[in-house]
Amino acid sequence: MITKINMSKRINTITTVKNQLQVCMLSVKYNIMRGMLNRVTFLTNIIFMMLNNAAFLIQWIILFRLKEDIGGYTLREVMLQWALSASSYGLAHLLFARVFSLSELIINGKLDSYLVQPKNVLLGVMTSATSTSSIGDLLYGLCILCIFCFSFRNLLLFLLFTVTGATILTAYALLMGSFSFWFVRADMVGNNLVSSMVNFSTYPDGIFKGAVKFLLYLIIPTGMSIYLPVHLMVNFDVGQLFIVLGFMFLLLTAAIFTFYRGLRRYSSSNLMNART
Repeated sequence: MITKINMSKRINTITTVKNQLQVCMLSVKYNIMRGMLNRVTFLTNIIFMMLNNAAFLIQWIILFRLKEDIGGYTLREVMLQWALSASSYGLAHLLFARVFSLSELIINGKLDSYLVQPKNVLLGVMTSATSTSSIGDLLYGLCILCIFCFSFRNLLLFLLFTVTGATILTAYALLMGSFSFWFVRADMVGNNLVSSMVNFSTYPDGIFKGAVKFLLYLIIPTGMSIYLPVHLMVNFDVGQLFIVLGFMFLLLTAAIFTFYRGLRRYSSSNLMNART
C-alpha cells in the first residue's frame, strides 16, 4: 500500500513538472510568434544583429594580419570563441530574456502578477519575455562555426557548450538579480557584472593574468561559460568537461535557492499589473 502511494506521488510530481515545462515552452513560443507579427521588423532585427557582430570579424582579421597569435589564440580560435559567445548569449536571451531585467521587477514590485499564476513562479518570470533579435546572435554563431572550424565533432561540442554557456549566463543573471531582494541598489552592481561577463567573453583569456584571470573564472564566470569550452573544443578532456557541467549545475542551484529565499522577503507594490 505504501509503495503504491509513493509511486502515485512520483507520477504526480513528474506530471506536474512536465505540465509546467509545457506551459513555459508555450509561453516562449507565443512570445516569438508575437515578435513575428511584423515580419519586416522581425527579419530586419535579426539581419542587423548578425551584421553588427560581423563588424568585429573584420577587426580581428586585421589584427591577425599584423600578429600571428594574440594571447595564445590564433584567428580560428578567436572565431570559435566569438561564435560560442554569440550563440550562448543568443540562446539565453531568446528563451529567458526577462531574467536580465529581474532587478527591475523586484524593485518596482512587479512580481505580483507572477505570484497569482498557477505555473511555477521562477519559470513564469524567466519565460515571460524573449528577445527576437537574439536569433541573429544564435545564427551568427552557427555561421562562424561553419565557416572557420566546422566538423561533426565540433558541431556536437558547440551545441553542447552553447547550452551550458547560456545556462551559466542565465543562472548568473538570476543570481545577481535576486540580490535585489536584499539590497536596493544591487541592480547597478549586478547589471554591470553580467555585462562584464558578456564583454570579457569576446577577448582571449591569454591576455589576462593573475588575479584578473582568477576573477574571470570564479567571480565573473566567463571562463567556465566560454574560455574553458573553447579550450575543450581545441583539445578535448573529459575531466574538464565535467568541471564545466559541475560548475553549471552548482551555479544554477545557487541561483534558484537565492531567488526563492529572497522571494520570502518580497513586498508587493500594489501595482495593478495583468498578464495574458
